[in-house]
Amino acid sequence: MTAEEKKGRRTRLDDIAARCGVSISTVSRALAGEKGVRPEIRKLVLETASAVSYALPASVAGKKVMLVASGAAMIDYVRNQFTLHVLEGLNARAAALGIELAMRPVADKADEARVVAEMRDDPSFGGMLILTVDDEDMLAAAAGLGKPVVLVNSDDPYMRLSSVTPCNRSAAFIAAEHLIKAGHERVLFMLRPGRRTIERRLEGWRDALQHHGLQADADLVLEVDDWLPELGAEAITRLVRDKGLCFTAILTAGDSLANGAVLGLQAMGYAVPQDISVMGIDDLPQSAFLNPPLSTVHIPMRELGATALDLLRDMMLGLATPRRRVELSCHLVERGSVAAVSGADAEPRGR
Repeated sequence: MTAEEKKGRRTRLDDIAARCGVSISTVSRALAGEKGVRPEIRKLVLETASAVSYALPASVAGKKVMLVASGAAMIDYVRNQFTLHVLEGLNARAAALGIELAMRPVADKADEARVVAEMRDDPSFGGMLILTVDDEDMLAAAAGLGKPVVLVNSDDPYMRLSSVTPCNRSAAFIAAEHLIKAGHERVLFMLRPGRRTIERRLEGWRDALQHHGLQADADLVLEVDDWLPELGAEAITRLVRDKGLCFTAILTAGDSLANGAVLGLQAMGYAVPQDISVMGIDDLPQSAFLNPPLSTVHIPMRELGATALDLLRDMMLGLATPRRRVELSCHLVERGSVAAVSGADAEPRGR
């Protein structure tokens, strides 16, 4: 399809929406034969599309989508459950759209080459979702497939591939600013490094400190080898024993590390939030039942999966060009692990 043809197609889609008095997304769903569109609206959209000689796309129902999940995603599935909730959203949306998801775990370069070859050679696959993959070789190979591909909880720095992620940078900014407004000027940031999504959260923490004229010192960044709460507890224990309490609050790049930080502090005799405030990012369901309940930033995990499949579907129908990076908004969840700094309590009491 030429550029002019693509432009004309988009124009007709806009025209159909305007004539019917509905949104473009409603037109897209009606033309694709999806559930959730009232019969009279579907009939109106189809009749209008015919009147403007719009080339109706084939339904994606019955098409297969390959879901490639990295080893990191599978580890997370067991340890942190972020991936579990993303997959729940994906599976629910696939059922609504009548799309078959075929999962392919990848643990190394050989696995990546195998799934790319299968995707390229098997015509029954209409598109590919890649979950939690940052490997450049895999992204480059996927970009050359000639089939629609969407990254889930990851992004392509070269924008060869469309992607859907949370607003990681602003999520961390929201969390850090909440702590700063509570009077905390020394906010420790805990993370497991290695992924661009987590680097975005580090950047958001740094943005908030700098925005409020505070120093984002290197000694306020604590790296942990894994997301396991016990490793977070060990890291906090070592830091406090070696350097003392050089912070009044902790922000972690994930709720599981926040859980570990609370456990480590409590084991040393510190009270949360009376002595140290702790805040996470993710809002995993179990975080509401910690002691104390964890203040955090809600990441729309189920919506992440559903939105990625919606974008891939639109690409399979030829309705989503050019490539795009979609970020879903996040919001603050205040519970019991953060307290304001007051004149009497500005210094942690210690044990």
